[in-house]
Amino acid sequence: MASASFLKTSPVINKSEWVKGQSLRHPSASMTVKSHPAASLTVRAATSYADELVKTAKTIASPGRGILAMDESNATCGKRLASIGLENTEANRQAYRTLLVTAPGLGNYISGAILFEETLYQSTTDGKKMVDVLVSQNIVPGIKVDKGLVPLAGSNDESWCQGLDGLASRTAAYYQQGARFAKWRTVVSIPNGPSALAVKEAAWGLARYAAIAQDNGLVPIVEPEILLDGDHGIERTFEVAQNVWAEVFYYMAENKVMFEGILLKPSMVTPGAECKDRATPEQFLSGGQSEVEATLNLNAMNQSPNPWHVSFSYARALQNTCLKTWGGRPENVKAAQEALLVRAKANSLAQLGKYTGEGESEESKKGMFVKGYTY
Repeated sequence: MASASFLKTSPVINKSEWVKGQSLRHPSASMTVKSHPAASLTVRAATSYADELVKTAKTIASPGRGILAMDESNATCGKRLASIGLENTEANRQAYRTLLVTAPGLGNYISGAILFEETLYQSTTDGKKMVDVLVSQNIVPGIKVDKGLVPLAGSNDESWCQGLDGLASRTAAYYQQGARFAKWRTVVSIPNGPSALAVKEAAWGLARYAAIAQDNGLVPIVEPEILLDGDHGIERTFEVAQNVWAEVFYYMAENKVMFEGILLKPSMVTPGAECKDRATPEQFLSGGQSEVEATLNLNAMNQSPNPWHVSFSYARALQNTCLKTWGGRPENVKAAQEALLVRAKANSLAQLGKYTGEGESEESKKGMFVKGYTY
């Protein structure tokens, strides 16, 4: 997760002009777009929440902290529970989510938590609102707002993300419930192309979602995920990622998204999961990596100054050992919370570039890639 501080204005910019690390001037406008947080050009989105959006984004992007993604759908949460022999009931989902949000001191390492809709309106097992518990830990509550992936007609067996219908009213309601940022996950598959149609659909959907979320007070996490599936090398991943990012920012500019009020969550640039040539953390410019791999890669990215705050937004890479330690047993809650805090602290250190990897468990080193994985 990177907190983007790009600044925008209304003139249309050619997609080819979005070049990494360069300052760009549009020929027909007095405008400079810089890739550094100190850039001063700003033409803000037409929203009364502008100042609040910037404040929220800066809070989430605070040093040594990152995002806990606990927004699995009920179906996906059921798969996680099944892995430890538990039935997929609301009571079991509530018990596990209570374990996560009540971990003592979690807010020292976690600045934001992405929730599923059920969780946003849910209380802990002792009757406290999940949202209130998070706020008491200085953790900003967030909400997953997309409605999942469906087949994209006319593509090469690719998908598109649905959920724009009714999004304005839903985001307004989520804000009233206490959410202050949002997540919309769309994906691009390299083995399936990616086709120009799929990339454009992903970029346009992200841009529309971002504009609608900001208009209703929520900082949008902009997540164009490049799936790990495939045997391609790291160079191919980087090529596709650059094209996707350029498309996304082009359409966000068209939709007047305020760049200071977004969180950019690109997937890590790594070789395909089935590629024989593996990259070291120092080579690449989460989903499915082992807990330790994800932390090592984040640490490598923070070994030198970055133009943006570069942090983490992890789900399984924070929760995998925690879930297995818990096993659905009340007597294991404390140990499971300690396992969560170990991973959260490790990634906090990695955000600061100070993670060493010493003392990691064998469980945390196991890969979590699942071919064709869906949320």
